[in-house]
Amino acid sequence: MKRIIVIFMFMLLVCGTGFAQVYLDPNASVSERVEDLLGRMSLDEKIGQMTQADRTALSSNSDIATYYLGSILSGGGAAPSDNTPAGWADMYDGYQQSALSTSLGIPLIYGVDAVHGHNNLKNAVIFPHNIGLGCTRNPELIRRAAEVTAIEVAATGVDWNFSPCIAVARDERWGRTYEAFGETAELAQSLGEAAVKGFQGDTLADASTVLACAKHYVADGGTRGGVDQGNAVMTEEELRAIHLPGYISAIEQGVGTVMASYSSWNGEKLHGYKYLLTDVLKVELGFEGFVVSDWAAIDQLDGDYSSDVETSINAGIDMVMVPYDYKNFISTLKTLVQDGSVTEDRIDDAVRRILTQKIKLGLFENPLTDRSLFALVGSDEHREVARQCVRESLVLLKRKDDVLPLPKTNTRILVAGSNANNIGYQCGGWTINWQGGSGNITEGTTILEGMQNAAPNADIVFSEDGEFNNTDADYSVVVIGETPYAESAGDRADLSLTKTEVNLVKKMKELGKPVVVILVSGRPLIIEPILHFTDAIIAAWLPGTEGDGVSDVLFGDYQPIGLLSTTWPGSMDQIPINFGDTDYDPLYAYGYGITSLEDSPAGSGPILESAIVVEDASEIEVTFNKAINDPAPLSNLVFSISGSQSGEIGYSGVVLKENDGTTIVITLQGSVVPGESLSLQYVSGSLQSEDGGMLEPFGPVNVYNTAKAAALALPGKIEAEDYSDMFGIDTENTSDDGGGLNVGWIDDGDWMEYYINPQASGTYMLYLRIASESNAGIIKLTVDDRIVGSRTLPVTGGWQTWQTINQITGFAAGEQTLRVTAEKGGFNLNWLQFDLVVSVDDENELPEQYSLEQNYPNPFNPSTIIEYSIPEYSSVKLKVFNMLGQELGVLIDKFQDAGTYRVSFSTDRYEAVAPSGVYFYTLSAGSKTFTRKMLLLK
Repeated sequence: MKRIIVIFMFMLLVCGTGFAQVYLDPNASVSERVEDLLGRMSLDEKIGQMTQADRTALSSNSDIATYYLGSILSGGGAAPSDNTPAGWADMYDGYQQSALSTSLGIPLIYGVDAVHGHNNLKNAVIFPHNIGLGCTRNPELIRRAAEVTAIEVAATGVDWNFSPCIAVARDERWGRTYEAFGETAELAQSLGEAAVKGFQGDTLADASTVLACAKHYVADGGTRGGVDQGNAVMTEEELRAIHLPGYISAIEQGVGTVMASYSSWNGEKLHGYKYLLTDVLKVELGFEGFVVSDWAAIDQLDGDYSSDVETSINAGIDMVMVPYDYKNFISTLKTLVQDGSVTEDRIDDAVRRILTQKIKLGLFENPLTDRSLFALVGSDEHREVARQCVRESLVLLKRKDDVLPLPKTNTRILVAGSNANNIGYQCGGWTINWQGGSGNITEGTTILEGMQNAAPNADIVFSEDGEFNNTDADYSVVVIGETPYAESAGDRADLSLTKTEVNLVKKMKELGKPVVVILVSGRPLIIEPILHFTDAIIAAWLPGTEGDGVSDVLFGDYQPIGLLSTTWPGSMDQIPINFGDTDYDPLYAYGYGITSLEDSPAGSGPILESAIVVEDASEIEVTFNKAINDPAPLSNLVFSISGSQSGEIGYSGVVLKENDGTTIVITLQGSVVPGESLSLQYVSGSLQSEDGGMLEPFGPVNVYNTAKAAALALPGKIEAEDYSDMFGIDTENTSDDGGGLNVGWIDDGDWMEYYINPQASGTYMLYLRIASESNAGIIKLTVDDRIVGSRTLPVTGGWQTWQTINQITGFAAGEQTLRVTAEKGGFNLNWLQFDLVVSVDDENELPEQYSLEQNYPNPFNPSTIIEYSIPEYSSVKLKVFNMLGQELGVLIDKFQDAGTYRVSFSTDRYEAVAPSGVYFYTLSAGSKTFTRKMLLLK
C-alpha cells in the first residue's frame, strides 16, 4: 500500500558483513526480500510476527517493539476514542512507529472487520450486508462496493480487512446468515471472487487497496441446527461441493489471507484440522497466503493452552489472533519450538507467508497512513455506490396490481414500524459496535427519510406504533423486522415475526387501504401470519446507511431486480430448506423475485395470493392480485374445502370483502378445528376481475389456519398439552399424579402458546409442574412480546420425577396469547396453575382506612421503608417475594392495633438471592390482601 513516503536512515545502512539489506530493496523480487529478512530474524522476532493482539489488550505501545508483534487488530467496536479518519490514522501511525523502531523495522499489519463498509468508523458508508448483495447477482457491483470499502479502510491507515465472508449459509437459524452471499456455492464463488478483486485491486501496493481475508474456512454455514461455532456434519463430497468452491475462486483471485472457522467438521475443530488447513488448503489448492485464526479460537481446542498452541500451529495456523494474552502465547510457542514440539521449519513457513503479504502491500516503503484519502470517506460518490447496492438488493416478494409504485404527489401515506426510522436497525450488526445498535449511531438516511426525500410533495406521516390522529390515507407502509445482532447472539430457534409486528400489519390493513410491508432482516423470516394482510412485500435485508435506495424502488424511479439469494421458508417446520432439496416446497424459491412494477395485463385471470381462516373459524378469506368484479356472479362459485380432521367442510355463500376489492369471503357451515391442516380448491364458476380476466380453477392449496380454541379462563389450571400452537415439542404419557399427558422433548427455543382469558387484571402466582433429568432449563413467558415471567428451572433428577415451582407474574384482563418459551430446553412440563394474588381493582380501590404505601426510596439500595395503615385490630402479615415467587422475608406476622406502621426491609440477609430487579411485598390485614412492587438497584 502506498503511503506518505517516510525515509528511515536504517534503510540505507548496511549490515556488518558489508552486504546490502535486500529486504529493503523495492527493486528486488518479493521472494528475495522475504528470504533475506527471514535469515536475519531471531526466533523471538519470528514468533512475534505470528502474533496478533487486540488494540485494547496492549499494556503499552512499547510492547509492539518489545515483543516484535506482527499485527494489531480492532475487534468489533474497538475504535479509537476519536472515531474519525484522523483519529484512526493517528492511532495507526503511533502503533506503526513502535514497530518500525526495532532493529529490523518490520512494519505492522493492522486488521479490522470491515464486513459491509468500514463499519467501525463513524460516518463511513455502510453497505447492505452480504445476504442482500447476493440478491443483486451483480459481481461488478460487488467489486465496486469492495473498492469503496478498501478506500475508506485505507484512509484510516488500516491495511487488512477480515472480509469477504464466503460462507454458504444452509440454515436460516444461524446468527451469521446475513454475512453470507447466499445458500449456494455459485454465489460464494462469483461474489466472493469479486469482493477479493475489489479489496486487493490489481496490486496490493496501491494506496487504495487492502489485504483481503476469505472466511471462515470451512463449512461455517453448514453447522447442524444453524448453531454458530457448531458442528458441520457432512461427507467430504458435500463439503467439497458446497462449501469449498468459494475458497477455490478466492485463491485463484489471489486472496492474501484465509481465516479458519470456529466450527467443527464431523466433530473436529477446524483450528486443529491439519488435513483441511494444510493438506487441502495449502497443498492441494495451492494457497500461498497465510492462515489467521479467529478471535481466541485456538482456546476452544481440547487440552491445555500449550497443547492448543501446538495443535493449531502444526495444523497450519500461521498467525494467531490471540487477542489478549499475547505475552503468554509468545512464551508458550517459544517453549514448544525449543522442546521440538513445533519445528523451526513450521515457524519459518508461517513467517515467510506473513512477510510476503507485508512486502506485497508496500508496507516497507510506505508504512504510514495516506491522509490524502480522508476526503473520500463518506463521500457522495461512495454513498451513491451503496445506494445502487440497496436498489439492486431489494427483492419484491409480493405485489398486487395498482399498489406499486407509490405516487409522489396528491397522496397521503402512513408509515409505521420500529425499523422505519432507525439507522442502527437498518444497518444491523457489525456497525460501530460489534452487536450494532439503535438510533442515529452513524450518518445515513433512514427508510422514512428516504421516502420523504423521494416524495417531498406527498403527505407522509410516521408513527412507530401505528397510532395516528388521522387514519385517512391512500397507502400504509409498515417497516418491521429484526433488531441488530452479530455471531452467536443472532442464533434463533424461531424466526417468526413478533406478535406486535403481526398485529401492527393487521391494524394498518383494517384501515381499508393497500399495505406495503418492508422487511428489514438478516435472513428470511416467517411471514405467513401477515401474508394475507399485505398488498406488497419487499425484502430489504439490512440495507445499511443509504435508505434512499429503498425509496428509489418504492416510488418507481428504479425497477426491482433482486432475486432471492436464499430460499424463503413458509414455516419453521421447513427449516433447514435449500435449493436442490428433495422435498422442496418453500414460500418463495431460491432465485425468486418480481422484477417489474407493471400491472398484470388487462383481461388476464386473477392470481391467488393467499387463503386464511379468520380467527373465529367461521370464514375463509381468499385474496387475489386483482380487484374482483361485482359480487353478484359469486353465487355460482364451486369450492372444495377439506380439513385433515374435519373432512369435507361445507359453505353457505361467497361475498366480496368490504373495503378490499381483491378479497372474497367464504362463509363456512362446519367448524374448523384450531390448528388443523386445511386445503381449498376452486372447481368452477365465473369469478372475474374488474378488467375482465376470468379466474381459472386452482388447487388444492393450503389455507393458513388462524382459528383459535375457546380461551382458557384464569385463575385456573392449564394442562401443558392444551396449547393452541407450538414449535418443536411433543406429548407423552406422564407418571405424574392424575395421569394424562405431559409436554416433552423440549429443546432450546421450543415453545407453546396458550389462548388465555384472565378474568381480572392483577398479580398472579403461577405454579409450574416440571421434571428434568440432568439439565437446568430456562423458561420465559411472554404476552404480545412483553415478558411476564422468566426463571431457571431446577433439576428434579428424572424425566418423570416431578416438582412444583412457582413464579409471580401479572396479566391484564381479557383474551390474549401466552407464549411459554424454553430459552434452554431439557425438561418436561405437565401443567400450569394460575392463582390470583391481588387484582388491580383491589390495588387501585383500597378502602380509605387501609393503605399500603409505595416503599421509599424506590428504587432502593440496599434498604427501604414500607409504610401501611390498618383501621382496626387485626392479624397482619407483611412478606417480600422476588420475581420467581420465592419468599425472601416475613417482615410482620402478628396482631396489631389500628394505626399506621413503618417497617424497614434490607437485602443484607438475602445478598445471594437478591440481585437487582423487581420485587413484590404483600400485606394481609384481616380479610384484605394488597400487593405492591418495588425496585432494587445495586
